[in-house]
Amino acid sequence: MSDAKRSRRRREMSPVHPDAAAIDIGATMHVAAVGPGRDAEPVRTFKTFTEDLHRLADWFTGCGVRTVVMESTGVYWIPVYEILEQRGFEVVLVNARDARHVPGRKTDVSDAAWLQRLHEYGLLRGSFRPQGEIAALRAYLRQRERLLDDAAAHMQKALTQMNLQIHHVVADITGVTGMRIIRAIVAGERDPDRLAAHRDRRCHASVETVRQALAGNDREEHVFALAQAVELYDVYQTKVTACDARIEAVLERLRPASAKPVGPLPAARHNTRQPNAPAFAVRQALYAVLGIDLTQIHGLGPYLALKLVGECGTDLSAWPSAKHFTSWLCLAPCNKISGGKVLSSRTRRSGSRVAALLRLAAVTVGRTETALGAFYRRLSARAGKAKAVTATARKIAVLFYNALRHGMDYADPGASCSEDRYRRRVLGNLQRRAKSMGYVLQQADPGLPAKSVS
Repeated sequence: MSDAKRSRRRREMSPVHPDAAAIDIGATMHVAAVGPGRDAEPVRTFKTFTEDLHRLADWFTGCGVRTVVMESTGVYWIPVYEILEQRGFEVVLVNARDARHVPGRKTDVSDAAWLQRLHEYGLLRGSFRPQGEIAALRAYLRQRERLLDDAAAHMQKALTQMNLQIHHVVADITGVTGMRIIRAIVAGERDPDRLAAHRDRRCHASVETVRQALAGNDREEHVFALAQAVELYDVYQTKVTACDARIEAVLERLRPASAKPVGPLPAARHNTRQPNAPAFAVRQALYAVLGIDLTQIHGLGPYLALKLVGECGTDLSAWPSAKHFTSWLCLAPCNKISGGKVLSSRTRRSGSRVAALLRLAAVTVGRTETALGAFYRRLSARAGKAKAVTATARKIAVLFYNALRHGMDYADPGASCSEDRYRRRVLGNLQRRAKSMGYVLQQADPGLPAKSVS
């Protein structure tokens, strides 16, 4: 293509964001670019110090920039994002994969200049990022999860060094059984029989299994590491309690902003307390903010519902429909069609925290006598557990979306209702196929024995 044709095509395509700029995020340096003609030096480099970030914002203001795009590189984008947002710029965060898949880039064009060109013509899709109090809620919840992970990691490593396999026979070493045994070991107890006696009656593993797992290598340095890990665990628990106080305060601030009518709280489906749940009444606090009880959806406990709200917000208006929402979660099939033929319908890979939470809920609901549980088991037997988890997670995501966006009240129809509906659908398909071949299906007499075909 000649330069004249390329220039004519560029003129025919009008910019969507004419006042766009872009930043190539780095650990120690940021490369920023503005549109051609806005500055004699359209690409500049800035350090990551706070005063340099304000100098970057001043340069954007002088160039007449209104919207800035950047890639989500690690956590290095957060300071510059927040400072530019505070200075009044419309900041768009994009996935690096989206920019990489757009063809036409020359090798001598910098990343920042290429991002600026793509954003100028509206070829980049911004990532979802909650605003205001929801962003604060998400930050506190993620910090709480990190603390819980780190608290158990040190103890599990020390137990592995001592060859105490308690974390393989107990579901959670920070539970009642696990902490009783670990504190007894730190206190000097070494007899496996006495240690196994600390087993809680609700533990699924037998006393003999627990006893076998507690015969280890009690070297002095390993016991010392375990003792320090327990001390760190107690410190982490105080930090988790501080996070709980901040989370509860954010929910209190969100309550008047929601302005939703709140009636009496429905009866809880389960009264058991979830492991590692916050110290306050999460279900009541969420109901006061949302006006609906998300825990009526099977698979969503109070803490899981809180984490979903922290990641997605309270209204889900960023997604026009449930299909858009499940597509964003990469839980919907990604159909690749060529010539009218579906080549692939696999779901896209995703590191979404929300999708991971919904998959966890799907595994939990698969063990229940509910419509969702019946769907999971039926699909698992036919297509495998992996596909059953994804499909059930998608169903839960649709229920979550409809509940938050449209105020839908969920009522479980029951496992038998789901099975009856599936049986009617299969029977209808068989009747249509038989009719197309000139046959009519007839119900067999239940009193006659079934005949086998050899």
